[in-house]
Amino acid sequence: MHVKKYLLKCLHRLQKGPGYTYKELLVWYCDNTNTHGPKRIICEGPKKKAMWFLITLLFAALVCWQWGIFINTYLSWEVSVSLSIGFKAMDFPAVTICNASPFKYSKVKHLLKDLDELMEAVLERILAPEPSHANATRALNLTIWNHTPLFLIDERNPHHPVVLDLFADNHNDSARICNAPGCKMAMRLCSLNGTECIFQNFTSATQAVTEWYILQATSIFAQVPTQELVQMGYPAERLILSCLFGAEPCSYRNFTSIFYPHYGNCYIFNWGMTEKALPSANPGTEFGLKLILDIGQEDYVPFLASTAGVRLLLHEQRSYPFIREEGIYAMSGTETSIGVLVDKLQRKGEPYSPCTVNGSDVPIRNFYSNYNTTYSIQACLRSCFQDHMIRNCSCGHYLYPLPPGEKYCNNWDFPDWARCYSDLQMSLDQRETCIGLCKESCNDTQYKLTISMADWPSEASEDWIFHVLSQERDQSTNITLSRKGIVKLNIYFQEFNYRTIEESPANNIVWLLSNLGGQFGFWMGGSVLCLIEFAEIIIDFVWITIIKLVAFAKSPRRRPAPARYAGPPPTVAELVEAHTNFGFQPDTANHSPSAEAYPDEQAMPIPGTPPPNYDSLRLQPLDVIESDSEGDAI
Repeated sequence: MHVKKYLLKCLHRLQKGPGYTYKELLVWYCDNTNTHGPKRIICEGPKKKAMWFLITLLFAALVCWQWGIFINTYLSWEVSVSLSIGFKAMDFPAVTICNASPFKYSKVKHLLKDLDELMEAVLERILAPEPSHANATRALNLTIWNHTPLFLIDERNPHHPVVLDLFADNHNDSARICNAPGCKMAMRLCSLNGTECIFQNFTSATQAVTEWYILQATSIFAQVPTQELVQMGYPAERLILSCLFGAEPCSYRNFTSIFYPHYGNCYIFNWGMTEKALPSANPGTEFGLKLILDIGQEDYVPFLASTAGVRLLLHEQRSYPFIREEGIYAMSGTETSIGVLVDKLQRKGEPYSPCTVNGSDVPIRNFYSNYNTTYSIQACLRSCFQDHMIRNCSCGHYLYPLPPGEKYCNNWDFPDWARCYSDLQMSLDQRETCIGLCKESCNDTQYKLTISMADWPSEASEDWIFHVLSQERDQSTNITLSRKGIVKLNIYFQEFNYRTIEESPANNIVWLLSNLGGQFGFWMGGSVLCLIEFAEIIIDFVWITIIKLVAFAKSPRRRPAPARYAGPPPTVAELVEAHTNFGFQPDTANHSPSAEAYPDEQAMPIPGTPPPNYDSLRLQPLDVIESDSEGDAI
């Protein structure tokens, strides 16, 4: 009951309104506000009123302009970067090592037999030192060649380029003709059963045949199960000859094996997947990781791996090693020392930085999640490319993980895949789309490397070192190793100092409020209470406006009543005569409109009611009325 009464009072109060008019409200505000300027508008004379009105309006505009600048600066979410240096014992990074050759040639030779023979024939026709040698017949399987051939393009006449087939009958003449700087090699990529083709040009024949061979080898390896490819790579016991971490001995059993399509079998030390990460006791070479590796260069695939050495990468624990994009090479026959410094990056996150904590808010399916690794932007970009590859080419590329239910691209099942892959790789829209969808990790650790190299082993110690290593690995008294295949690595912390690069808001809410208040106080001498006063008058203004609009909507719209008479209204005498004399006709001599005012009244007789007594309507004094009543009583 009390609540109902309270609500009714509130309703009546709302209906009543502030009780002011617009003018009264404005005068009251100017007279009572604590802001400088409005008081002078109502207190001064006409000239000073105008002056103070303009000054107040100008300064109010300046305040609004400055406020807009500060609010826009705050909403830009700028960050400031701070650099701090710390010192503590740190976990040793994960170290991934791979051989530059993904497979042992002795184990994949049967798969690459036709491709290698075709490659040798192509090189003979490109070089063609003697016509008789170039014309040597050979039984070649041209199935691969017909799918993606190489051509010589004579561009010495830019308006009429000449395309020359390497395996044409007149190749000797064309090769001698096109042995000039104006000739280029190109790879033909076709789609729609060869009806639409493009030529991918190369500035060097070496680059052309290398890219062509890798493309065809990719198609071949994509059809081989991963388990068989692992068996064709370099095993850990043959690659890792010696291992020492600090003062503790280690072996190939301390490495985790993964298959990386570009480099075959790779091995990760201190990955931290199943065991706790190993800490480094002290900085310096004696407390780091020492490895002696044998890359077996004599068994390299000749046309697939043109670089000899070890590819290695230092990265965080539980992160996937993108060694092709981020790794470095260590040369054979040398001792490579790698000093490590640590940088820790801490990004602020939304809305200041477009980063993600664990990748859950990234709209890209992570194809590397099967490895149970942490999120990285490299994994996102490659997953995005593979997703576009599957959607556009109906198959996935061999170098990237494949989602369930999909197949890798090859020349037999997907004849148009090479053209599709080339178009997608060169597509700027695809790259911008993936870059826009992927985000960097908010917390990241980067390892800065200082690399130095020296010949190893020296000529004086070469004999006994190779004897000992050969005995340990092959149980042979003969030397089974050579300088061309030996790599020694020293990986260590240079110092335990680490740098933390941290983002922080450049403009926080305290900065915003202080600047807003400073500008308002400087230009108009106001404070927060002045803003409350201004808000109050705005509320009252809106309140009064709403009440007026509601009252206007409720009140019926008065329409002008239709005229009772077509002309001027009749006189009193005419009205009395019309009621008492049914034969009365108004005067029409002067064509007065009143003559036509009563056609209906003449047609419909009105009862003869006597005219009213107009004297009874007159006001008389009270004593006269009382005397008349007393006389009547007598």
